[in-house]
Amino acid sequence: MSKDGTTYVPKGKPNPVVKEGEFSIAAIGLDHSHIYGMCNGLIEAGASLKWVYDSDKKKVEDFIAAFPLVQAVESLEEILQDATIKLVASAAIPSERSALGIKVLKAGKDYFTDKAPFTTVAQLEETKRVVAQTRKKYMVYYSERLHVEGAVFAGELIEDGAIGRVIQVTGFGPHRLNASSRPDWFFKKDQYGGILCDIGSHQIEQFLYYAGCEDAEILHSKVANYNNLEYPELEDYGDATLRGDNGATQYFRVDWLTPDGLSTWGDGRTFIIGTEGMIEIRKYVDVARETTGDHLYLVNKDGEHHFELTGKVGFPFFGQLILDCIHRTEKAMTQAHAFKAAELCLRAQEQAINVNKACPSLTIEK
Repeated sequence: MSKDGTTYVPKGKPNPVVKEGEFSIAAIGLDHSHIYGMCNGLIEAGASLKWVYDSDKKKVEDFIAAFPLVQAVESLEEILQDATIKLVASAAIPSERSALGIKVLKAGKDYFTDKAPFTTVAQLEETKRVVAQTRKKYMVYYSERLHVEGAVFAGELIEDGAIGRVIQVTGFGPHRLNASSRPDWFFKKDQYGGILCDIGSHQIEQFLYYAGCEDAEILHSKVANYNNLEYPELEDYGDATLRGDNGATQYFRVDWLTPDGLSTWGDGRTFIIGTEGMIEIRKYVDVARETTGDHLYLVNKDGEHHFELTGKVGFPFFGQLILDCIHRTEKAMTQAHAFKAAELCLRAQEQAINVNKACPSLTIEK
C-alpha cells in the first residue's frame, strides 16, 4: 500500500465485458493521478485505451510509461473528432472538469470524470442541461466506494438484507497531505472547490448509495485550516451531518492530517448501522494489526464475521459502465445519483461554518 495517495492505483483481476477493440476510450486532462485508476479499471473491464492528450508533455510521457499501448495526440479536437472513441476519461483540475465534459458530450461521447465533478452549482446546472440535450453520460469516479473491494462487498451485503434497513452511515476520510508533491491548483480554493466539495464528495455519495436515498438535506457542516496556515486557501479539515429523504442520517469527517507514522495514505473507514445489524469497512489498513486493506466486519443475528476481501470481490462498476454506454442503461450508476451526490457536496461546502473565522486565534501560527 502506498503512503502517498497521489500514487495509489487500485488493481483488480481482468474481467472483460467486451471484445478487444470493441470499446475504445481516450484520456484527457492528467492533472490528478486518479486518471490512472480510472483507466486501469476500464482496461480490466475490456476497454481499449487508444489516445491520450494533455498540454503538459511530461504528464503524457508518464502516462504512456504506465499504459504503453496508448498513443499521444496533439490536440483535444483529434480525440473529439474520432468516431471510434466511445468514452473519454478525465482527471483535469476540478474547476475545469465540467467545461471539458460539456465539450465531450457535445461531440457525441460519454464522459467519465474524476470527483469532484463540479466546483460550483452553476457548472452543475449547465451540465444537467447539456446531458438532457445530448443524452450522453456524465459519470463520476467516486473511487472510495467504486474502487474498494470492501466497499463493494458492503453494498452486496446491504442488498441481500444482511443488516436490515440502513438507518445511519458514519464515514471517515483522512488523507495524507504530502504538500511538496501537490500542484499549485491544489491550494487554490476556486480551483479545488473546498474540502467538502472535494474529498467530502466520496462520503456523501456512499451515504446516498448505502442508505438508498434519492435526496438529502445538509443539517450542518464546517471547515477549518488547523495546521497548514502557510496555505491560506487550503481547508485541512471538514465535517457534515445529513438527513436523507427516507429518514436515514449521516455524519462524516474528512481531513488532510494523516500522521507520518501511518503505513498508508489514510485510514479510511465506513460504519453502516442497520435495523438488524452493522458493518464496519476498514478500507486501506487495519491499524497496528494488518497493513492490508479491504477488511470488513459484520455483526448481525448470525453472529460476528470478519472478511478479508483483497482480490476476492473485484470492481464491477467499470464493466457495468462500459455496458451502460453500449446499451444506454444505468446499471453502474444512475445519472441522477451522480448529480445528486455532486449537488449535496456543493451545498455542504456553501453552508459550511468556517472555524477559523469563528475562532480568530486559530489563524495565528504557533
